[in-house]
Amino acid sequence: MTFDLAGTRARFPALASGVAFLDGPGGTQCPQSVIDSISTCLVDSNANLGGAFAASRRSDGLVEQAHAAAAAFLGCRAEETIFGQNMTTLNFGLTRTLGRNLDTADEILVTRLDHDGNIAPWLELAHDLGLRVDFVEILDDTRLDLDDLQRKLTERTRVVAFPLAANAFGTTTDTPRIVELAHGAGALAWADAVHYAPHRPIDVAALGVDVLLCSPYKFFGPHLGLAVVREDIAEGWRPYKVRPAPDQPVGSRFETGTLAHELLAGFIAAVEYINSLGWDAIRDHERELGQKFLDGLSQLDGKWTLHGLNTMDSRVPTFALNHLTVSPRAAAERLAERQIAVWDGDFYAVEAMNALGLPDGALRIGFVHYNSVDEVDRVLTELARIGR
Repeated sequence: MTFDLAGTRARFPALASGVAFLDGPGGTQCPQSVIDSISTCLVDSNANLGGAFAASRRSDGLVEQAHAAAAAFLGCRAEETIFGQNMTTLNFGLTRTLGRNLDTADEILVTRLDHDGNIAPWLELAHDLGLRVDFVEILDDTRLDLDDLQRKLTERTRVVAFPLAANAFGTTTDTPRIVELAHGAGALAWADAVHYAPHRPIDVAALGVDVLLCSPYKFFGPHLGLAVVREDIAEGWRPYKVRPAPDQPVGSRFETGTLAHELLAGFIAAVEYINSLGWDAIRDHERELGQKFLDGLSQLDGKWTLHGLNTMDSRVPTFALNHLTVSPRAAAERLAERQIAVWDGDFYAVEAMNALGLPDGALRIGFVHYNSVDEVDRVLTELARIGR
């Protein structure tokens, strides 16, 4: 099927503003169907769970439907899915729960490629429990050094925490190999899929990861966190929860308090929206955008340095750049004046920026499927003018 870009863009009210939203790595825009679903929920189902009255019963059904949608989206069982405030909050909670099963001799491996949301929770756990945390290094081209990972695995390694895709550079990782190495050492494979989820389908069962976290607001939904913990693992953890909360389904034990039901409704609509397009259409269009950007960047007389792979293989269309003389912030402000939204800074990829010697971070330009070839041309034109 031919990808209908005009029809797709028309489903996003924010895109009518004329702003080129190339800020997707920090959060995507929502289609009208997501907005409408949130509003409808607040009108029709704004009640807590377990009541005898109709609005409460509708909320019960909504929560069940949201878990089913999450399972279909992530390739797991509905009982294994967990909703929360955001990925980082969920990860602090889940790592803290796992910590009840760890002792001071245990080791955790994290990577310098990851967002701090999959690093800081482990550092804080190590601070409290006396664990050892070690870092897997990255190569100069921002790929993860799998040889370093293999060297650092020991019989005391309990977790390998890693990203499916780097939020700063767009680099994807060899997840099957990482999982193989982690499981070979008897460790859990703990995956951050936040940056991967808008760009590629996820199949938790096929990947073999034990824990996976993502953020619906990065894939056209509302501000939520979503996690999967393999059921046989979750059953061995003692959750932090109030006593009346149910013990089943197993994933729900980690959902503290009342969920944001209206946001679950928006999440369901976001999954339905993605399904209406299909992943092949999304992937092919994004690859076209990314390749056009890379081709254009190579013509900018060497004023810009690209950090990461100069190919659309093993990456998603997220690009980190630095100008020879203009700071990332100044460049972002210049683009904002031209109605082009991009990000600057370290993007919470603190270790990655330190590893590459970028104290001021970088300029980050990210494309998703609702972006157009014209928007690629717009940003390339403005990048060529910066620093003149």
